[in-house]
Amino acid sequence: MTGIASLLLTNFAVAFALFVVLWLVGIMRRDPSHVDAFWAFGMVLLAWTTLFQLGETTPRRLLLVGLCTAWGLRLGGYLLWRVTKHGADPRYVKMMSKAESQRGWGFAKASFIMVFALQAPLLWIVCLPVQLGQVSAEPLAIGALGWLGAALAVIGILFETIGDAQLTAFKANPANKGKVMDKGLWRYTRHPNYFGDACTWWGLFLIAAETMPGLWALPGPVLLTYLLTKWSGVPTTEGKLRRSRPGYEDYVRRTSGFVPMPPRA
Repeated sequence: MTGIASLLLTNFAVAFALFVVLWLVGIMRRDPSHVDAFWAFGMVLLAWTTLFQLGETTPRRLLLVGLCTAWGLRLGGYLLWRVTKHGADPRYVKMMSKAESQRGWGFAKASFIMVFALQAPLLWIVCLPVQLGQVSAEPLAIGALGWLGAALAVIGILFETIGDAQLTAFKANPANKGKVMDKGLWRYTRHPNYFGDACTWWGLFLIAAETMPGLWALPGPVLLTYLLTKWSGVPTTEGKLRRSRPGYEDYVRRTSGFVPMPPRA
């Protein structure tokens, strides 16, 4: 087994073990909502697990791990705070209820198959830039592409941080109950948080892509972008908002769905 294969296999085992532990916690709580926060924390864990296996630090490794850690701790902390404050995520409540009524599955089986077992391989793939990007110690110097990626990652972290803060402040105001958030960054994109995530991981890929192993990390940001725009991100969020916010259709017509753009008339 090659060194890279061994490293990736070890990381996959770490990711799977993490989600098994989270599954057991979910069984005790009868709620899998905490999985979203540990999606971000899990990325940080794999970044550091990779660095630990490689031993030696280089500027590229430190840059990848540092940016991933900043992104993951910020996002994971925010999502954990949200679950603690607001309780079970309605998406998971509905998912578990349907699995029980339509398939006859108990909570343990449904949550493992539909939530936790699926999350581990997805996280491992999305996290490829900070795994494969650390493998090669050459070239030691970070080039123009790497610094461009670092800038894009920082922009992504700031973009989603500001977007989340604006949305939290909007929801905290009782006068906004039932209204559509269309101020600040939300005026230019309906999903500044998802756009920020995509920027962060495309930026990390660019840092990794200055090395030959890092080029093979391309499936990571591609998969993340697909998940955010076509599967668990935009479609799930917008389906709920279309049903619960009377003005949301007008907001959709005038506001970009992902990449920030000036509002349409």
